[in-house]
Amino acid sequence: MKRFWKEVAVEELDGTFRVTLDGRAIRTQGGGAQVVPTRPLAEALAEEWRGQGEDIDPVRFVMRDMADFAIDQVRPERAATIAELLRYAETDTLCYRADPEEHLYRRQLEMWEPLLGAAEARWDIHFTRVSGIVHRPQPEATVARLRSVLEGLDDFALAALRTMTPIAASLTVTLAALEDGADTQALFAAANCEQDWQAELWGWDLEAENARARRLSAFETAATFARLAKA
Repeated sequence: MKRFWKEVAVEELDGTFRVTLDGRAIRTQGGGAQVVPTRPLAEALAEEWRGQGEDIDPVRFVMRDMADFAIDQVRPERAATIAELLRYAETDTLCYRADPEEHLYRRQLEMWEPLLGAAEARWDIHFTRVSGIVHRPQPEATVARLRSVLEGLDDFALAALRTMTPIAASLTVTLAALEDGADTQALFAAANCEQDWQAELWGWDLEAENARARRLSAFETAATFARLAKA
């Protein structure tokens, strides 16, 4: 599709914001009004439109896609989105460790325990740690508390989590990424601990490096999206 607009602007609408193309408000891919809670997020969406060339590249609409997902998918189906995210609490990668005699275990302990400990202190919960890959359920009280945490987030934060959490395979990591001043690269490295460990042992190949870079970029963009939505 060819570029069909000249001017991109941001308009305020009763305390919310929207992007316009030549004065016409953008709609979501589902046909709804694309209205976002903050000007910084609307400006980021506008920059995606301004950055398009003569031929529109849909891949470059990353923020728009997340905004549309928040409006079209999360808002009408919040309970389903929260239930999907909670499955990552039950199988959080930070809780599944190598055997204590393995060298990887020490790396996991160093990178993962501070994150789990901070989450436990923040929400007064307890995570069950497991050596090996055999599933063990988390305490019901922990899952219930995390459900209440997710229920307290807005649609845009949940949309960001919906992108980040499958990448990290850890709800603990992605909730930490929503905090002010979060080091998203360090959090991604924690989630990617085992893969990075294997690469250190056996060496990186170009395909694996590129895949890691793409995952990190998607993780950081989603964290930025969540931050802009509450700025």
